[in-house]
Amino acid sequence: MIEKKNQNWLLKGEISLAVLIVLFSFIYFVVMPKGNNFDKTITIEVIRENETLKEVIIETNAKTLREACDEKKLIEGTESEYGLFVLTVDGITVDESKQQWWSITKNKQMVNTGVDSTVIADGEHYEFTLTTGY
Repeated sequence: MIEKKNQNWLLKGEISLAVLIVLFSFIYFVVMPKGNNFDKTITIEVIRENETLKEVIIETNAKTLREACDEKKLIEGTESEYGLFVLTVDGITVDESKQQWWSITKNKQMVNTGVDSTVIADGEHYEFTLTTGY
């Protein structure tokens, strides 16, 4: 009789423990904050012949425009002493025989720095525009 009581208490204890584990798991997954740890969200628009081909939203902790673009493998180019000279954006490569190049603007205003030295901030909007003629 005593062994049966001990078995009952043991079973009740195991059930109680299982209920507590399920309850704490539920609370953890419901209450814990969701989301990411990114401190910036920027938008990059790819433009050719006055037409937006693509708009890319990048959530990042990057400090520069190049770092953010590299995370999405959005740009390619050649390295120089001044940094990356962008030749390809989103798979579109300039035709140097036509004097094409990628113009970088922020909110439609020319950026006077290259992608390596353009510091980004949350909420900014950049445009890479395929431009013809030097």
